[in-house]
Amino acid sequence: MMMARKPKEELSGKHIRILQFVADYQSEHNRPPSIREIGNKVGISSTSVVNYDLDQLEKRGYLERDDRVSRGVRLTEKVREVIQYFNELLRVPVIGRIVASAPVEVPASDFNYYDATTTVDIAQSLLPATDTRKLFALEVQGDSMIDAMVSEGDYVVMKAVDSNAEVRNGDMVAVWLPNKNETTLKYFYKEKDRYRLQPANPTMKPIYINRTEPLEIKGKVVMVIRKVDSYAA
Repeated sequence: MMMARKPKEELSGKHIRILQFVADYQSEHNRPPSIREIGNKVGISSTSVVNYDLDQLEKRGYLERDDRVSRGVRLTEKVREVIQYFNELLRVPVIGRIVASAPVEVPASDFNYYDATTTVDIAQSLLPATDTRKLFALEVQGDSMIDAMVSEGDYVVMKAVDSNAEVRNGDMVAVWLPNKNETTLKYFYKEKDRYRLQPANPTMKPIYINRTEPLEIKGKVVMVIRKVDSYAA
């Protein structure tokens, strides 16, 4: 399991998408995009929000703006610092939430909380041997895995598995209990006549599931993306 890294000067995924779109649009059309075109591309309906994000990027030195011109956005040489990151960027879809606690029933809202455009952005070089077509991300709720450096609000990037046989003892997995319509994030162990779902929190006890009960592994954790409280996306 690896931790995700961003460019030296931290940018939000949204800001990176804006810079990439402006660069791609400029290359294709030989002129900058409009404010509305930027918003449509990155999923921002408010032009005032797009203007705010462009102002932030201007303050960081990634672009210059001319308010007298409708398409007055120009990228600076500083964008070259993140071009390689642009080229390597892998966008993993965020498909919902996973609880890091006792298994709980999954509200339907957890599967449509994010829209189809919500992603976490990862440099592909961090996942060199992974089939990226099988990757998805979940937002973590709860603190049962805090000793594994997985906290409330973090994202876990999962690799989908075709069967439980692909999972080894000690893998951190998203477990689905069909009979109870419950899910949880835990370390997984196969024992003689049961499964053990092990938290990484000394205040919590393991959960045991009889092997006669249906249990499905939806994915294995391959990366954790930590929540950053001090930076607004």
